[in-house]
Amino acid sequence: MTWTQLVTFNVVLIVAIASPGPAMLMATQTSLSAGRTAGIAVGAGLGLMAAFWTMMALLGFGVVFELFPFLYVGAKAAGAAYLLYIAYGMWRSAGVPAKALIKPARRAFRQGFLVNLFNPKSMLFAAAVLVTVFPAGIGVADSIVIVANHFLVEIAFYTALAFGMSTQAVVKRYMQAKIYIDRAAAAVLGALGLRILLSR
Repeated sequence: MTWTQLVTFNVVLIVAIASPGPAMLMATQTSLSAGRTAGIAVGAGLGLMAAFWTMMALLGFGVVFELFPFLYVGAKAAGAAYLLYIAYGMWRSAGVPAKALIKPARRAFRQGFLVNLFNPKSMLFAAAVLVTVFPAGIGVADSIVIVANHFLVEIAFYTALAFGMSTQAVVKRYMQAKIYIDRAAAAVLGALGLRILLSR
């Protein structure tokens, strides 16, 4: 493994993290509604599970989904159901004052962890990127560096997002339109859940 390959991996990873999806939407909404600490915690949960999927991809676990497609379908269905559950809760609480909704960091971490746990596409994406960027037969030491690097990149990204989304100016605008923002986020999250559920 070379530094160029690691940098290439990080660039692809940051683009993937920043792209619209359940993880990005959850991290943004949590930081806006529950504050910086919860935003960092949800990012830590998302990052830990994403790094775990990368480790599984390095170990060749993606082959299991190819050999046993029903496991992939089951994981995908569970993930879609969880996203729909979160979207429903977000929609219902859209009209509740934000102070009443502040999540403990532990709960936010668990929610982030579960979102990526039930997203088997994360591992398939990791496997595809790893095969493209890194040479075959990566050693144990390089694998540890890749997984640790992945986790640190995720933590850095979501921490920066939490700080950006929790500034007074952003929070003030959010409070003024909370019900509309939360319901729009819930609708998008629900649509993503349905798309995952109905996709092949």
